[in-house]
Amino acid sequence: MLKTDRILALDIGASSLKMAEFIPLKSGGIELIKHSISSLGLDPHADSDRPAYIISTIEEMLAEHQIKPGPVLISVSGQSVFSRFVKLPPVDQDKVYQIVAYEAQQNVPFPIEEVVWDYQLIGGTEGDLDVMLAAIKGDIIAALTDCVEQAGLLPDLVDVAPMALYNAVRYNYSDMDECALIIDMGARSTDLVFIESNRVFSRSIPVAGNAITQQIMREFELDFADAEDMKKAHAFVAWGGAYEAPPGEVADKVSKSVRSVMTRLHAEINRSINFYRGQQDGGQPKRILLTGGTSVIPYTDVFFKDKLKAEVEYLNPFMNVAVADDISAEDIGRDAHMLGEVVGLALRRVLTCPIEINLMPPRVVSDKKFRKKHPILLAAAYGLVVLLVVWCVYFLRLSQLGEERLQLVQTRVSALQAVEAQLREPEQLIRDAEEKIDQVHALIAEKTRWAEIMDEINGLLPDGVWLTSVVPIRERVEADRDEPTTRRRPGTAPDARTTATLGDIITIEISGLGYTDKIPNAQPIYGFRDALRESDFFTETTEIDRLPPVPPNTYVREFRILLQLQEPIAL
Repeated sequence: MLKTDRILALDIGASSLKMAEFIPLKSGGIELIKHSISSLGLDPHADSDRPAYIISTIEEMLAEHQIKPGPVLISVSGQSVFSRFVKLPPVDQDKVYQIVAYEAQQNVPFPIEEVVWDYQLIGGTEGDLDVMLAAIKGDIIAALTDCVEQAGLLPDLVDVAPMALYNAVRYNYSDMDECALIIDMGARSTDLVFIESNRVFSRSIPVAGNAITQQIMREFELDFADAEDMKKAHAFVAWGGAYEAPPGEVADKVSKSVRSVMTRLHAEINRSINFYRGQQDGGQPKRILLTGGTSVIPYTDVFFKDKLKAEVEYLNPFMNVAVADDISAEDIGRDAHMLGEVVGLALRRVLTCPIEINLMPPRVVSDKKFRKKHPILLAAAYGLVVLLVVWCVYFLRLSQLGEERLQLVQTRVSALQAVEAQLREPEQLIRDAEEKIDQVHALIAEKTRWAEIMDEINGLLPDGVWLTSVVPIRERVEADRDEPTTRRRPGTAPDARTTATLGDIITIEISGLGYTDKIPNAQPIYGFRDALRESDFFTETTEIDRLPPVPPNTYVREFRILLQLQEPIAL
């Protein structure tokens, strides 16, 4: 593996930051090459200054240990994260997310749109699914990722410290069959992680190192910084009962303060164990793994071994994790109890871990996706620039060729323009002749149309009927005779219109006679009208205009019909 294939992990605790750099190994594991642990030096009551302390501390750690900025995996304190373990009935895989989202809305004590949440299926019994929900207020995690970005790092993943510890323990303690309990003693809280078979359960207790410091502050009337120094110099867990007091009144009072807090912590741990056994159907822990900055107070392991009646040891996150040769055994031995979270984070990059929670804020997720597209965008931009250069060269050359061709074309155009001038007068004579020919054709067409109309009328005449007159009727409208107009044909509905020029023929009046012995009633006349209506020349508005009764002793019947033309005849 190249050294550039590095993994940067950062655990943000309440009072300290832990940073480590790893490289992936060909065997599938990881190797620690650099690490740094730095106190924030922050009074727990001065949270308003916390972002500035985090940024400056990260910058100092990067500079001191010559760690190059880049993508970083982050874990946050379990106290900042709301976690809940719920059981789901057996459901189809495609419905799991919907049910978990509903459970999240019911269990997370904040409006769901104000939090960043994720979940993990962690197995179950008798067909049920055990689900771990993890949620953190959006403004809290956004503030932390903003600090990391301002320090020059790029957040790549946000895990929860107890779950990172769980992944580290699973990787390093593969032989763990019985129920075990991780006690991570930090500054503000103590995280408990129960491990049993393929199950996990965690709980955060607000009793930890700062509680001891505050107890010393009250006993000695000191400020936080002095009480913290006294704790580091004199603290150990008093044995309790009748015991030989340590030399010095200060050490004696400090040890009793420590034991007082440890006793409170033990009571909370007992309540959590009972809850785990009663509500989660878990077992009694047989093995205790201590970790965290407060866990190194002398006799802490002896205290919990006596109280919990179980084997107690310090968690070693480097049992199956390689350490670079230039890191001394003394350094790694001194800091191992503080590096479990960063090991668990690094394993997320090279392995599929049992729990893979990610609480990245939506803005950071979108920024990350955009950064992944940077190489593509840069390549596209480079290609576009090259394409523009090629096109510029091409168009310059094309412009030169165009100028040359333009000169040739202009010479040719000048010659053709001279020919055009000679042809202009004959072309005009041809156009005039064509107009006259078109007029003659139009006249012939109109004459032919009259013949076709007369032939159509004669062809539809019933037997014993003849025409006495055919009269075209021009419509008279008070308007300029040259003005086109749209008019309604006589007898048509208001929306039935045809376009004609004033004076055009749109109606033909035909008059006729018929022998009464051939047409004893008016029915043939009506049949004649109906036949005319069906003709292509006339409209359905064609109607009998006059059909008087036949006087006695009369041999002929008169009639008159107004034929409405489909198309007007222009004059």
